[in-house]
Amino acid sequence: MDDLFSDAVDQLLSAQCTPQVVRAIEAGGAHAALWQQLEDAGFADALVPEAAGGAGLCLADVQGVLMQCGAHALPLPLGETLLARGLLVAAGVARPRGAITLAEASAASAATAAGTAADGVLRCANVRLGAVADWVLVARGGACRLLPTAGAERLPAGFCLDATLQWPASAWDAATPVPGTHDLRTLQAALYAAQIAGALMAVFTRTLQYANERQQFGKPIGKFQAIQHQLAVISEHSFAARMAAQLGLRARGVQPERLHAAVAKARTSEAALEVAALAHSIHGAIGFTAEFDLQLYTRRLHNWRQAAGSESYWHDVVGQALLERGDALSLDLLRAVTDLA
Repeated sequence: MDDLFSDAVDQLLSAQCTPQVVRAIEAGGAHAALWQQLEDAGFADALVPEAAGGAGLCLADVQGVLMQCGAHALPLPLGETLLARGLLVAAGVARPRGAITLAEASAASAATAAGTAADGVLRCANVRLGAVADWVLVARGGACRLLPTAGAERLPAGFCLDATLQWPASAWDAATPVPGTHDLRTLQAALYAAQIAGALMAVFTRTLQYANERQQFGKPIGKFQAIQHQLAVISEHSFAARMAAQLGLRARGVQPERLHAAVAKARTSEAALEVAALAHSIHGAIGFTAEFDLQLYTRRLHNWRQAAGSESYWHDVVGQALLERGDALSLDLLRAVTDLA
C-alpha cells in the first residue's frame, strides 16, 4: 500500500510540482490549484479511517508519501496536513478542508494567566509553511487547538514560506479544542526526518548525474577519485537517513514513538548538513545560483534540519534514554530501538 501511494504521489508531483512551480509559489504565486489536486487525489486523508472517507493507513504506511514531499521540494504542507487530519479524526474532531500545519506556541504566549497571554497575543514563531497554510494545529501548555490562519497576522520568518503567526489572545479560547495528549514536536520530528530523507535522495541522484555529465580535462568529473569519494559519502548518508526515517515512522497509530523519532531526526539532520555541503562542493559555484535547481533542495535540508529540533536536541533525548537504562551500552539501546534484540 505504501508503494502504491508513494508512486501515485510521485506521478502527480512530477507533473504538477516542477521546479518552475516551486519557484513561482516561493515568490508568492498562486498555490490553490496545486493544493486542490492533492485534495482531490485523497493524499491528505491517508491516515483517516475508511469509514470516515480516508484511506485508513497507519503512520508506517505513509513513509513513502512523506519522502516524496521532500523529493519534489513540495512548497505546500501535505505532510503536516496528512498527520494533522489523522490526529483530529482520532480525537473525534471534524477535519477541515484546506492545508494544515503544526506549531507550538512561543514561550511568551505559553506563559499565561487565566488563559490570556502576557503581551495580549498568541504567537507561534517560525511556523513551517505558515504562509500557505489555512489552519494551524497549535500546542500550548499541554493542550492542543485548531486555529484558522485567516485571523492571524503573518510576519516573515527565516524561510520564504514560513511565517510567524500572531492572533489576539482571545483566539485561543475560541479555537476548536483537540482532546487528548499530543506530542506535536515528536510528530514533526518524524515528519521532517522523512522529508529530509526524500530530499537527500533527490540531491544524491542529481549530483551523481551532474558528476557524470560535467566534463573537465576531457572526461566527466565523476571519474576523478576525489569526486567519487564525495559521492560515496553522500550515498552513505542518504541511504542511512532513509533507514532512520523508516524507523521514525514505525508506529501502528498516528503518534510515533519518541525514541524512534529522536533517532530518525538526529540521523537525518546530521546527514542534511553533510550532504548539502558535499553536493555544493561537487557542483561548484553554479549550485548556489537561483537558476539552478540544487538550491531548492539544499535550502530545505537546512530548514528541516533545524525544524522541531536539530541533531543536538535529539541526541540529548537519545542520550537521556541511554542514561535511564542504567548500565546498558549504546549498542544495546540501538538494538532495542530497532527491535533487533
